[in-house]
Amino acid sequence: MSSAVRVRFAPSPTGYLHIGGARTALFNWLYAKHTDGTLVLRIEDTDRARNTQKAAQAICDGLRWLGLGWDEGPEAGGDFGPYFQSEREAIYQSYLDKLRAADRVYDDAGSVRFRFAREKVVVDDVICGRIDFDMTSAETNPDMTIRRPDGSWIFHFVNVVDDIEMKISHVIRGEDHLSNTPKHVQLYRAFAAPPPRFAHIPLILNKDGSKMSKRDQGASLNNYIDGGYLPEAVRNYLCLLGWSPKDNREKIDVEEVVRLFELEKVHRKNAAFDLDKCTWLNGEYVRELGDERFHDLARQALEKAGIDLSKFSPDYVRAALETCKGKFKIFSELPGYCGFYFKDDFEYNADGVAKHFVPENTPLLLAVRAAFAALENFDAVNLETALKATAADLGVKVGALVHPTRLAVTGSNAGPSLYHLLEILGREKVLARIDGALRRF
Repeated sequence: MSSAVRVRFAPSPTGYLHIGGARTALFNWLYAKHTDGTLVLRIEDTDRARNTQKAAQAICDGLRWLGLGWDEGPEAGGDFGPYFQSEREAIYQSYLDKLRAADRVYDDAGSVRFRFAREKVVVDDVICGRIDFDMTSAETNPDMTIRRPDGSWIFHFVNVVDDIEMKISHVIRGEDHLSNTPKHVQLYRAFAAPPPRFAHIPLILNKDGSKMSKRDQGASLNNYIDGGYLPEAVRNYLCLLGWSPKDNREKIDVEEVVRLFELEKVHRKNAAFDLDKCTWLNGEYVRELGDERFHDLARQALEKAGIDLSKFSPDYVRAALETCKGKFKIFSELPGYCGFYFKDDFEYNADGVAKHFVPENTPLLLAVRAAFAALENFDAVNLETALKATAADLGVKVGALVHPTRLAVTGSNAGPSLYHLLEILGREKVLARIDGALRRF
């Protein structure tokens, strides 16, 4: 593969990184890696009214979270900067001067317009194929504004100038830009510059077939960063939005995606976004986490939810978290799943109370309490033996004791293995919680 491949991700910093933008960045990154090419990050911040430094930082942070480093751009430097369009004014002015000298622009009510050549433009897109655009009519394709009356530049102009200056070989972007491409090709021709290869990737749609907007569920990358997702899982899922390894695999290491990724294999049809599928895939990655990273992320999730772990010994915290492995899909679910380990003032599940905290269960819970209090060794094996023996003595099924016991000590109908969580909580706390439930209900 030639190392001359140069691709770019060029977001506008008007908000947080959209999942569609993240997927575009990913596909550019994958192609750069696959070809031993170069990925350029360029911040298109010419919209003075809407662009913010905070949004630009959020884009950089989001890309880093996904593991998508860039070879040139903000913080990385490079030979083709500046990489913020707001700092490239002199370059744009020089290119405008070239167009004026060639009589390809004219002034119109304070703005500057580019004079289209009235011709047909053929775009040979790597993904979409050959497309003919008829630009012969000024009615359907009026001359294009490239500079506003306030002096700010229009996207189409600066986009092309920067791609020429930065020697971009392939423009990989969303299919919503396909209709802009003949305008861009005309600018390349006006500058006597060879256009790049264009590859327009399919749009991301909601389940109902509507185009995904910034307000839709799962649209902002921040939802995943804040919601306890793993970056490698989100990145894996984004790979599958418009591309696949052809063997129905859904969980695939990024190194293998890099090896297999070719623009010609990107799907032509639009991609359907399914947050449930992304969440399921995240659960598969969580299940395989190494101990240290699992415990580190788990502690972060609990502390983010306001749980003060400093009150508990490291051994206690670690033992508690061990019972949660493989039991949840995203880390934001963890505080609700195991918060009972770290606070006594939990709420009881209302359905559980109605079903299990009934008068006829009071003798059962008292019997369980007595059996637990009498144990010499308060460990999982002895706890299980005692509870099953108590059920046999009372002539009831084991479940008749398990459910009210779990509800009494955790407030929930479901959770980690009962006998292990009882051992971790310890005799004193377990008996106190059973007493509390008996008093209250």
